[in-house]
Amino acid sequence: RRYVAGGRCKSTARLEGKVVIITGANTGIGKETARDLAQRGKVIIACRDIAKAEAAASEIRAETGNQQVIVKKLDLADTKSIREFAEKFLAEEKELHVLINNAGVMLCPYSKTADGFEMHLGVNHLGHFLLTFLLLERLKQSAPARIVNVSSLAHHGGRIRFHDLHGEKCYNRGLAYCHSKLANVLFTRELARRLQGKFQRQAGFTANALHPGSVYSELVRHSFVMTWLWKIFSFFLKTPCEGAQTSIYCAVAEELDSVTGQYFSDCQPAYVSPRGRDDETAKKLWSVSCELLGIQWD
Repeated sequence: RRYVAGGRCKSTARLEGKVVIITGANTGIGKETARDLAQRGKVIIACRDIAKAEAAASEIRAETGNQQVIVKKLDLADTKSIREFAEKFLAEEKELHVLINNAGVMLCPYSKTADGFEMHLGVNHLGHFLLTFLLLERLKQSAPARIVNVSSLAHHGGRIRFHDLHGEKCYNRGLAYCHSKLANVLFTRELARRLQGKFQRQAGFTANALHPGSVYSELVRHSFVMTWLWKIFSFFLKTPCEGAQTSIYCAVAEELDSVTGQYFSDCQPAYVSPRGRDDETAKKLWSVSCELLGIQWD
């Protein structure tokens, strides 16, 4: 059981006066990440389901005594919602120190977002890509700041199929998830490269990705078989609290102040697949993502 639990974040760093956004923090590892960080500073829970998010936030407030656990509506499957969230946040908050792109979907039957993107690509990659773009200047102004992208070991099975990004020619929901998780790794890599320079070295502005581990959570709810297997083998899976440790580590660990463009698992550096280290694919994905979202991000 101790082996399955994996590494734990040992940092006691405080976040007084700092602001953290966590997407999809109403359940699973996102909720446990919020629970931990709420003991350190202000946390904004950004979720599609406001009722569940308010219930989670109320529980965390009662447990931590921190009343600065705030819920904001954010639907990553709708770029209009993402823009509205960013606009309201920028009007209400003058600083942002940590952005944790945690929300995700897995094993969805074929469907598209409000903007016509395949659901895994649209939510797991494009939604967070746009959110990060819209909040980037506020993060820069608040530096030192961190961007944390929750990816997965599943990125090893992914490919960026530029000829069929939205799975209209061929769709497999397991592979679609893998493709989106590879996109998370490539996005992190290219973002870190673009942030490199004098500003980043002085201000400590970093972007890192991570694999949380195999976690017993609601993420597999779209698959009856996976839900059944998860229940049978739950003893060999991490709890949401255990799965949140690497997200917390990437958000607060002092030793990562100047570490960027890396991939972590169990609170330590982990192996990235060759496709996840392909800089040309990362650059092309960045360009294509901007085109799909109608933005210019140089």
